[in-house]
Amino acid sequence: MSDAIKHECGIALIRLLKPLSYYQEKYGTPYYGINKLYLLMEKQHNRGQDGAGIATIKFDVKPGNRYISRYRAMGSSAVAEIFEYVQKKFAAVQKAFPEEAKDTQWLKENVSFTGEVLLGHLRYGTHGKNSIESCHPFLRQNNWMSRNLVVAGNFNMTNVDELLQQLYDLGQHPKEQADTVTVLEKIGHFLDEENQKLFDSFKKDGLSNIEISAQIAKNIDVSKILTRSAKTWDGGYTIAGIFGHGDAFVMRDPAGIRPAFYYQDDEVLVVASERPVIQTAFNVPLDSVKEIKPGHALIAKKDGTISQEMFREPVEQKSCSFERIYFSRGSDADIYKERKSLGSLLCPQVLQSIDGDIKNTVFSFIPNTAEVSYYGMMEGIREHVRKVQKDVLLNRTDKITDQELEEVLNMSPRFEKLNVKDAKLRTFITQDADRQDMVQHVYDTTYGIVRDHEDTIVAIDDSIVRGTTLKQSILTILDRLNPKKIVIVSSAPQIRYPDCYGIDMSRMGEFVAFEAAISLLRKNGLAHIIDEVYQKCVASVTMPKDQVENYVKAIYEPFTDVQISEEIGRIVKPHSLKAELEVIFQTLDNLHVACPSHKGDWYFSGNYPTPGGNKVVNRAFMNWMEGKNVRAYFSS
Repeated sequence: MSDAIKHECGIALIRLLKPLSYYQEKYGTPYYGINKLYLLMEKQHNRGQDGAGIATIKFDVKPGNRYISRYRAMGSSAVAEIFEYVQKKFAAVQKAFPEEAKDTQWLKENVSFTGEVLLGHLRYGTHGKNSIESCHPFLRQNNWMSRNLVVAGNFNMTNVDELLQQLYDLGQHPKEQADTVTVLEKIGHFLDEENQKLFDSFKKDGLSNIEISAQIAKNIDVSKILTRSAKTWDGGYTIAGIFGHGDAFVMRDPAGIRPAFYYQDDEVLVVASERPVIQTAFNVPLDSVKEIKPGHALIAKKDGTISQEMFREPVEQKSCSFERIYFSRGSDADIYKERKSLGSLLCPQVLQSIDGDIKNTVFSFIPNTAEVSYYGMMEGIREHVRKVQKDVLLNRTDKITDQELEEVLNMSPRFEKLNVKDAKLRTFITQDADRQDMVQHVYDTTYGIVRDHEDTIVAIDDSIVRGTTLKQSILTILDRLNPKKIVIVSSAPQIRYPDCYGIDMSRMGEFVAFEAAISLLRKNGLAHIIDEVYQKCVASVTMPKDQVENYVKAIYEPFTDVQISEEIGRIVKPHSLKAELEVIFQTLDNLHVACPSHKGDWYFSGNYPTPGGNKVVNRAFMNWMEGKNVRAYFSS
């Protein structure tokens, strides 16, 4: 993606199902769990570069001994920093106590991060701040083992204000307005209630407090706690948690917006945000990795019992399509096929744009995530060439000359790597004019391939959000090759609406498609629609969220997709550009053809999967009208 956006987060949870001694004997290391956690997190580094954190819990630790370990770090190298910290601990123990370091029971009693349940998190902040306190996992501590709670997740709630009010009504006083706090405290509240209910019950049976603690740990109803906690949540989420005594869970929102995959055998239960990382880390086949069902929680009890239980009634599945287009690793078998399909489905529009002139066109892509869709476009163009050749050779009625035959047989598309993304320029340059000049050089190009004023360049990107990098860098650089025409192709449809489920796209003014629609309204004497939409949005503030509609759709309704694409082309075209420019977008119908199981398309269609989404888009429009450069939701 040429316009970088922050997005998503990644989780990794490992539940060892055998004693630590088992892994020592079979794999030759007592650190099997922590090593696998490192792999899962490093392979998901694409999902978070603002920070990371890990937490582990040990089973059956004697009172007075530490059983929860946690470490967090900030920055793009956070994963490396965390595991270097842990490995230094292990190395120091091996050096000081070489014999004891071979004893897994001794290690468990004396060394941190040697537990049976391990939780990792990678963070991409969608809130303005970034601090160590914002990094997951979050910890809610208590002297009662079964009341401790560790939580980490990939989520965003649209109704944080409502959830905070519920906590106030319960008598709590959260320290900040963030969805992480509301989730932690909501689960923690019902965890406390469950503990108290069980305590009172067992106390009536005459059990001692020590006996009661053991019975509480055994009988806690995890599903009931999650059901009560999530009753009023509105958002997209995959949330992982561990109770202090050892029960663990991963819950997925009822619409399946955020991804969650798991693998289980007799040795381990593992959960991650992406499928291929589990395949790679544990060397298991694709069909052995399953998805957690929407509205369900995968629950691992301390005794090793594993189940998947419903905590909210699932709704129509609206798994995020942007996961497939951009966010998730392209090494997933299905995602790879889908991205290729997205590129192939664009070929008819591309061929129309170049008038079928394959000979005088150079096809390329904008690094790096558009590469797979580029392969799909290559296949589509080659298939078109084969059809043209077949038609000429088989269906031509008159005799073909040798020269014409040679030309048909030699018809070969030109696929080249024109765009090269250089390392990010350092920000020591402070003058705006100088900085602007440097931004133009974020991308470089390959010279000597495009013929001056003869060739058209077709360059595919996975999506276009703001269009600023196109205008400031890519188009300017490509224009130096003196092409006759430049065609920029987006494998995603026009991004028209903000996200509110975990991706940092919440301001209307950030979308070039929105800018284009507003421009067209004003040019065509339809500016009154802007004010009408604003009035409807204002009126909806006090309405129950179930009654609120996405009123911003009216901004786009007077125009066709092609008209908006043409206006986007005018907006992103640099004044100095000599070549003709055209911008082409994927159609919504073709997106659904390419990604049939991921119908969460609210970025493009405005059809939000939860009622809170409509509230957020209307608030985002109001913020834009009122000149407020803020997000339309609370987040972590």
